[in-house]
Amino acid sequence: MFEVVDDVVDVTKSSEELGKTAGKDVMAGKLTYPKVMGVEKSREYAERLNREAREHLRGFDTHKAAPLLFLADYIVNRQN
Repeated sequence: MFEVVDDVVDVTKSSEELGKTAGKDVMAGKLTYPKVMGVEKSREYAERLNREAREHLRGFDTHKAAPLLFLADYIVNRQN
């Protein structure tokens, strides 16, 4: 999920917003999720991965799983 979101922000945000050079993966000819799936499908895929992660944590103690749920939400919603 982190890599999917990282690839999306790399092509949708400016260098100023990212705090690093935007579009570096594309310039390097790397195969990225947006290049293969498109930006919108990549976002949908990241959301699906977040839902799946949350489902896997459903059987665990709520308090113990809370940091992982927070982390998953943070990753999928990050903007830089």
